[in-house]
Amino acid sequence: MQIRSNDFADGRPIPAVCAFGQPGPAGEPCVLAANRSPHLAWSGVPAGTRSFVLSCIDVDVPSRGDDVNQAGRTVPASLPRVEFVHWLMANLPADCIELAQGACADGVVARGKRTPPGPARSVQGRNDYTGWFAGDAEMSGDYLGYDGPCPPWNDSIVHRYRFTVHALDVERLDLVAGFDLAQLRAAIAGHELAQATLTGTYTLNPALRG
Repeated sequence: MQIRSNDFADGRPIPAVCAFGQPGPAGEPCVLAANRSPHLAWSGVPAGTRSFVLSCIDVDVPSRGDDVNQAGRTVPASLPRVEFVHWLMANLPADCIELAQGACADGVVARGKRTPPGPARSVQGRNDYTGWFAGDAEMSGDYLGYDGPCPPWNDSIVHRYRFTVHALDVERLDLVAGFDLAQLRAAIAGHELAQATLTGTYTLNPALRG
């Protein structure tokens, strides 16, 4: 199975239109971006596929936040990295093999999208902006569906975002809106026929933006 995007090639930068944050026009390290979900399409689907699961995970998030977005400091490349969920979507019907740009997110929604758009019968999980904004009086809330890249602007490495589609042998996973990554992985176990991953990159560090 293969997955591709019209918006970025494998291993190449994700455009700012698909990000949560982007550099500001007056030199600000980060301002809100268009936050449109990217175009995605997949092919080579195995026989017996009855539904799909889609996820986007940043695998390069700092394991400690001491230096994150702190002026005069840098997040070191040597710091251990952890996962940050940007998108979880399950129960995509078997005839859904393409999503247009903006089909599942178009703009930043303060306090999070509660009923994000998506294919009929699909269900979307909670992304990790929920925890990131937990202490922010203006932004705290439950963030469901897709919210794009916004890595620390002082991180010394470019972040990798893995968009993965899983072909499953069941029509429906027993998940409700707001499920998390652990619940999704447990539900998929034993039902995956194939998977494909497309990796995009993103950075807000001006020294790395080329």
